[in-house]
Amino acid sequence: MELIEKIEERYKSSIREKDSNSINTLRLIKSSIKDKLISLRGKKDSLSENDILSLLQNLIKQRKDSIEAFEKANRNDLIEKERAEIEIIEAFLPKQKNEQETQKIIDDLIKENNLTSIKDMGKLMNIIKSNYIGQIDMGVAGKIAKSSLGK
Repeated sequence: MELIEKIEERYKSSIREKDSNSINTLRLIKSSIKDKLISLRGKKDSLSENDILSLLQNLIKQRKDSIEAFEKANRNDLIEKERAEIEIIEAFLPKQKNEQETQKIIDDLIKENNLTSIKDMGKLMNIIKSNYIGQIDMGVAGKIAKSSLGK
């Protein structure tokens, strides 16, 4: 089953269950997908799985940024809402690699591609982004890559 179909199925079941938090988050996902399709009108007819995974990761990143801002403002009610949305969105992503797995992947990519300095950071991040869509938190990968290339 395609990702869009899974999202649609989960949306319908959330409506049946009257789960308002899930309904709102899934509507947000669906509208983001629709916005992306509209912005690509004329260039592409549909979004690939990778496009959708990338979009979902961006939604999670936005939620994490919001959580940081809410922590500074001491708004625990909004922090919980954002965390709940992240959980719902993550259900559609492949299992995320942890920091150790990410470190190993980055070390292997550095060796395989003969990357030696911080100047190769963009090249490394592009490889990660294209090969591990939805599997690696790019924020974590960036920090690890920076320290690994900076040695």
